[in-house]
Amino acid sequence: MTRLGGFGDDQAGGAGDDPLSLALEIADAVDGLTELWSVAAQGASLRLSPHQLRALRILESAPGLNLTALAESMETGLPTASRLCDRLEAAGLLERALHPHNRREVRLSLTGHGRQVLGEVAARRSQALAAVLAAMDAAERAALSRGLRGFLAALDGGAPGAVPKS
Repeated sequence: MTRLGGFGDDQAGGAGDDPLSLALEIADAVDGLTELWSVAAQGASLRLSPHQLRALRILESAPGLNLTALAESMETGLPTASRLCDRLEAAGLLERALHPHNRREVRLSLTGHGRQVLGEVAARRSQALAAVLAAMDAAERAALSRGLRGFLAALDGGAPGAVPKS
């Protein structure tokens, strides 16, 4: 938690228009979402670490990456990425194949089982999030939706001091 009182602590009078107070509330919500995401993923038929899931998601969105590109995308070293790929390959989630035009380069791609596991994790996460959203009233969900659209628009618009999306 980012605030001493944790979730729902409104002693400071709520966020109002103060961006820093709202940022702290959002950080609390992100912590809660991260926990929800992690618990939902661990309920899948194959338990994977967040690091392993991230590697699979990267390869899902960019099939055929080589090890160097995966390591850069994950902001990790080559030996760490190589060991990670060894584990994912041993689990039948990833396969390595020689590049058709450069025999020194190995391409990484998901197996059918890897895509299936990612689909299961995504479904479990969506179900867990939907259960939380269902506990909110309709006006709260609508306000959250509007706020998230505004947040994404500001982020895409290059808000000053924002970290660019990669």
